[in-house]
Amino acid sequence: MSSERPLEGQVALVTGASRGIGAATAIALASAGAHVVLTARTVKDLEGVEDKIHEAGGTATIAPLDLAESDSIARLANAVAERWDRLDIMVINAAFLPALTPVTQIEAKGFNTALTLNVLATQALLANFDPLLKRAPAARVIGLTSSVGAEPRAYWSAYGATKAAFDNLLESYAQEVEKISEVKLAIVDPGATRTVMRARAYPGEDPSTVKPPEDVADRILALVSEGFETSHRERVVKIS
Repeated sequence: MSSERPLEGQVALVTGASRGIGAATAIALASAGAHVVLTARTVKDLEGVEDKIHEAGGTATIAPLDLAESDSIARLANAVAERWDRLDIMVINAAFLPALTPVTQIEAKGFNTALTLNVLATQALLANFDPLLKRAPAARVIGLTSSVGAEPRAYWSAYGATKAAFDNLLESYAQEVEKISEVKLAIVDPGATRTVMRARAYPGEDPSTVKPPEDVADRILALVSEGFETSHRERVVKIS
């Protein structure tokens, strides 16, 4: 392991890796030496991220799948177990933003999608990858959250409720494994970041006024490279 490639020989999984924070994080981890498993639904976008990693001298494997589909996460965990038998880093980034509405007008279909991806898939990721994380010498789990999970905001209740549950799952898991394994968990609130989700929520905002995804990726890379105490929480405020 070198100072320039502190993650050499490690295996990382990044969900929602086809664009935004997920793509930037995957590229950052690969640049530090990790072999990154890229998951998202869109094959073409995943291939674009994989190409960037390979062009920079890194390695990656794409695993196109819908985290909301039954058994998709179990199949992915089995595939990772067969090839590497462990997982050193898991970044849970994929999320769905339902329509911003009053509580009384929450649309059931969008809310169910958010609950499935933001909450149920998170539990499935932790459950299915738990054995692989425990086999790693010092596994790290990073969950990307939102401030509306801890601080309710008008019209954001559908998304905020799922992120509150997301945070609870991650923090509970951190406490459960703290004394029986070397798994460490951090919850990162990226703050205002230049992503497609942000543009949907704030359509009139000038993208140049918020930080790029690479700022968040750099912070995640620093966390997994330098280590942290479980359960760690922080908000990324840097603007390049």
